[in-house]
Amino acid sequence: MSIHAGHRSRVKTEFLARGLEGWPDHRVLELLLFYAIPQGDVNALAHELIERFGSLAGVLDASADELKKVPGVGEHTAVLLRLIPALGARYQEQRSAPGQLINTPEEAAGILAPYFFGARNEMVYILCLDGKRKLLGVRKVSEGSIHASDINIRRVAEEAMSLRAAGIYLAHNHVSNLAFPSPADWQTTDVIRAALAGVGLELIDHLIFVDGDAVSLNQSEQGGKRPVYQLL
Repeated sequence: MSIHAGHRSRVKTEFLARGLEGWPDHRVLELLLFYAIPQGDVNALAHELIERFGSLAGVLDASADELKKVPGVGEHTAVLLRLIPALGARYQEQRSAPGQLINTPEEAAGILAPYFFGARNEMVYILCLDGKRKLLGVRKVSEGSIHASDINIRRVAEEAMSLRAAGIYLAHNHVSNLAFPSPADWQTTDVIRAALAGVGLELIDHLIFVDGDAVSLNQSEQGGKRPVYQLL
């Protein structure tokens, strides 16, 4: 491995571990240039660009023609640098746009149902919402069994927190074709609810899927009748 390859690897590792906090502009730009110029030392070019345009923001605001006037900046580099602000704008637009609101177990079940279609194994998903009940995403967290010992609660929390969720719906399917909560389902719900509350996450409800039907534990009576949502 060359000196430059080792340096690139160290910079990438540092970014993944700690992010960009405390990095000077030229170092951030150097990391970005790795992906436009696959070989060699790009540190000098990063310094030259910052000096020419005054800051990282100045570099990213420069036109492609202006960028290509700097020795060492070719078409690939110019396109990448122009792409970053455009990509950032798209990201912010989508992050700030109102998403689908999930206010009921029926609405959550409608979003989650396709994830269990044709499943032969028991699978566990979480549907993540922000504080206003806006849908943030769905993540698979386990496959196998719903028993508390088989669910990695830390993974549930990490997946939810990675989306900056305030609350989640927990969902799993029964392969037994019985759409009723088992004693293990109730116990696991209590264990996960308590664990998530400790890190500031709300377990809104726990849904069980079987063939086209879904059951809400929140709207069920333990040991009694439980409403079933017909989804298909």
